[in-house]
Amino acid sequence: MHFRIFYSLVLFLCSVSFFSCGKLDAFEKNSTIPAYKWTSNFEPAFSFEITDTSSLYRSSILLRHTHAYAYKNIWIELSSQQPGDSIFQKAKFELILQKADGQWIGSGFSDIRDVRYPLFSDLKFRKPGTYVIRMKQIMRDDPLENIMSVGIRIEKIQP
Repeated sequence: MHFRIFYSLVLFLCSVSFFSCGKLDAFEKNSTIPAYKWTSNFEPAFSFEITDTSSLYRSSILLRHTHAYAYKNIWIELSSQQPGDSIFQKAKFELILQKADGQWIGSGFSDIRDVRYPLFSDLKFRKPGTYVIRMKQIMRDDPLENIMSVGIRIEKIQP
């Protein structure tokens, strides 16, 4: 009996030390939408530092909404700025939030859904330094209701 408890404790400590040694190379930041009404002039900005330009990265948009959100999709404009540049490059993305059968995509509880929407899986940053990404909703509704938060995740792809 004591052997089983000792064995379990040793196994637990080994697994904790194994998983705690790994370094997570990721940036994730969310911005809350005031009163859950995303106006077209509210553009959350996310700054992150890139030091390793030889690695590949994966990027995702993070979105939290309620079931009361009126559409099956959302159009987002991302503006990105490289280190040392004053110009923002812009790109539009349609994020599908519902399956054809009406089921919401993502995970969640109650009437809240969290969606991690992959953008690029083999992204390479050419310059080290601070990058800035701004996010804007470009739907026809202004404000766009029932969007709780938006964010960005950038993570290094491990070889």
